[in-house]
Amino acid sequence: MARKSVNFKISDDGRDKGKVFVITEMSARKGEEWAIKAILALMSGGVELPDGFEKFGMAGMAQIGIRALSNLRWDDAEPLLSEMWDCVTIMPDPKNPQIIRNVIDEDIEEVITRINIRKEVFNLHVDFLKAAKG
Repeated sequence: MARKSVNFKISDDGRDKGKVFVITEMSARKGEEWAIKAILALMSGGVELPDGFEKFGMAGMAQIGIRALSNLRWDDAEPLLSEMWDCVTIMPDPKNPQIIRNVIDEDIEEVITRINIRKEVFNLHVDFLKAAKG
């Protein structure tokens, strides 16, 4: 089965409005590693987490959300934030959806766009919990 992928169209007013980013789920191995690194960084940063939290990988991360990463030192957070971008590509011309390429700095002109894309990356990876609760 293929990894999940979503098209995320920017609807906020601004220079990025109408741009379409393709967000693709990490492999199971990569997602597990990312979650464990994030949990370990949170724990070493002194963030209070429930007992046994580190055993739950991405499910555990879903419980605390991406906002918890704001409690990390930049040196710990930067590699995690950088890895999230491995999931993001851009559809430069939505009229030609078969053309997708890696994102370059010039593709995103608004800070809020980056923040919203990050939220979408996180949500894609924890979406399985919504389905399980449903």
